[in-house]
Amino acid sequence: MSSTKLALFLLTPTVFIILSLNPVSPTTEFVFNANFSSTNLLLFGNATIQSSIITLTNDSSTFSMGRALYPFKIPTKPTNSSSALLPFSTSFIFSAAPVEHFLPGHGFAFLFSPHPGMSGTSSSQHLGLFNLSNDGSSSNHVLAIEFDVFKNQEFQDIDDNHVGLNVNSLTSVASHSAGFWDGEDGEEEFKVLKIVNGVNYQVWIEYLDSRINVTMAPVGRRKPWRPLISEFMNLSGVLVDEMYVGFSGATGQLVESHRILAWSFSNTNFSIGDALVTQNLPSFVNSKGSVFGSEWFIVGVSVGGFLLVGSGVLVLWFVVFRMKGKKKNENEDIEDWELEYWPHRIGNQDIFAATNGFSEKNVIGFGRNGKVYKGVLAGGIEVAVKRIALQNEHGMREFLAEISSLGRLKHRNLVGLRGWCKSEKRSLVLVYDYMEKGSLDKRIFECKDSMLLSWEERILVLKDIARGILYLHEGWEAKVLHRDIKASNVLLDKDMNARLGDFGLARMHHHGQLASTTRVVGTVGYMAPEVVQTGRPSVQTDVYGYGVLVLEVVCGRRPTEEGKPGLVDWIWRLTERGELVSALDVRLKSKGGYSMEEVERVLYLGLLCVNPESQSRPTMREVLKVLEMKGDAPESTDDEGMEVNLLEKMKATTMLSKYRWNFGARGHPTFEEIRGSHSSLISLSGSDIIRVGI
Repeated sequence: MSSTKLALFLLTPTVFIILSLNPVSPTTEFVFNANFSSTNLLLFGNATIQSSIITLTNDSSTFSMGRALYPFKIPTKPTNSSSALLPFSTSFIFSAAPVEHFLPGHGFAFLFSPHPGMSGTSSSQHLGLFNLSNDGSSSNHVLAIEFDVFKNQEFQDIDDNHVGLNVNSLTSVASHSAGFWDGEDGEEEFKVLKIVNGVNYQVWIEYLDSRINVTMAPVGRRKPWRPLISEFMNLSGVLVDEMYVGFSGATGQLVESHRILAWSFSNTNFSIGDALVTQNLPSFVNSKGSVFGSEWFIVGVSVGGFLLVGSGVLVLWFVVFRMKGKKKNENEDIEDWELEYWPHRIGNQDIFAATNGFSEKNVIGFGRNGKVYKGVLAGGIEVAVKRIALQNEHGMREFLAEISSLGRLKHRNLVGLRGWCKSEKRSLVLVYDYMEKGSLDKRIFECKDSMLLSWEERILVLKDIARGILYLHEGWEAKVLHRDIKASNVLLDKDMNARLGDFGLARMHHHGQLASTTRVVGTVGYMAPEVVQTGRPSVQTDVYGYGVLVLEVVCGRRPTEEGKPGLVDWIWRLTERGELVSALDVRLKSKGGYSMEEVERVLYLGLLCVNPESQSRPTMREVLKVLEMKGDAPESTDDEGMEVNLLEKMKATTMLSKYRWNFGARGHPTFEEIRGSHSSLISLSGSDIIRVGI
């Protein structure tokens, strides 16, 4: 090699790096071949660099999510004023592998995002891309190609092993089972690729002339001629002038590893995928031992095959004969219903060892129908173990309800159910994720000032639980009514994230279907008036229970306390006297961190939720939108186009329904009667007295 060529050869990487790191250049091109570092990427959440490879999620814990982004924005248009989009080509090598003791989930995505960080995102089925409230919003400006291994009917997933093209939503615009077309045009054969098996796969994503192509294949194979997904899309309204590009991944109760081994990107060179090194890459496939590939093993199997088969038949006959003549062990009997539900069965001995023989020293709480123990499973996994005595058929029904609902629901604000078993004394055991910070009621009613939740922490708890209830009501294939929302059923994990638990009373119904049960269930002080009268639950009765939770969290008072008026009635009286904000927990006044306007808004939200008229209560989606508002309540527009302060509308709606309820048999009051009996309504017009318009 001549000295001139050598100089150019040595100079090329330097020039390449300078050009690729220039944030104002309309041309962007980079290649990473197992040389990722924290200096050439932006890492968020649980994303890390391990041995120069991107690891998006923590595979040693549940509910993990992370992002890894190229550190500079990528221009998407030739000029800021242009409506045309620059083409792009990107290729990467990934490996998604199962994790021992967990079922695999949920997945990862390549994405374009207008912002760095993970604000407004959730784990589990949301893949760290969106959350329950912003999914589907055109303001997201997110393009993502997902590699999803969980079939979620909420997002109309086609199966539990697919690639999807997503625009501002987790509901894919186009999707296809993971795999590749092998062969040439007209003679292709589709071969399925299992995403979660540790195998290294290469992916190609190309956008040119408003068409996006997504292709994948086992690493080392040439790029298939036919794309897996090919879709015509005008992305001019999706991509802003400059975007961040990279990867997002998430797990929930389902856990797997997500690794990116190599990555290239260019908006000029459509052969950039060829620059990736595909040889001598690390393997994350679980090894079965090299002996199975040896010639001696194959010979041995061939020679001894007949003997093994014959022996197997004899052993099988002996076992069947013995089982027919032997009484079945009650502890290991498997009923038909046990096979229908996901939460896997855990051995009695494992549970017994985890709880030190259900030692009283391990008791951490008392459920509605049994004690709760702390346990440690093999591998050091901490769990909460709930033991339910089967004294009657009712106990069995509650157990089945909890299994069939919580065991199939996946959300970061619901307590995760790991498994279950039958114990030796004809009782049933549920095994949950362990919540390190305990129940909410202990952090509000039974703690020292140093452990007391601040105003900000309380609002975060209310938001978390609102998201969990919204998922129950709207986010799954069936509507789930919790029916027992209260502070003692709200648990806090090690990061102070709130999760709703205890689904012993939960019931599932198809959307649009009325609950059939009329048995009055719930906890005194949290039950809506119509439940006491009819026994029929609904989403509105769950909203009522949530409203009581809001009031007790803000006020620091239980719904019922000896020698004091009921919490809801007490707050109604304060409201009628114009003293609502005095209901704030006095212990918070020394801590600060709140505004009286916000306190008033949250209290009125709680009152709106406990409205005696069930149809005047907001939905949980409306509740969440109010909680997520920043600062003072913004202006809103009523049905007649008039601007009305949202807080005033909440006041008016709340008081209107309350007065209607109080008038009872005398009939509904007129607007003039209501306005004349409450000073805060004098300035409002009749058009303002409408259901909260969020």
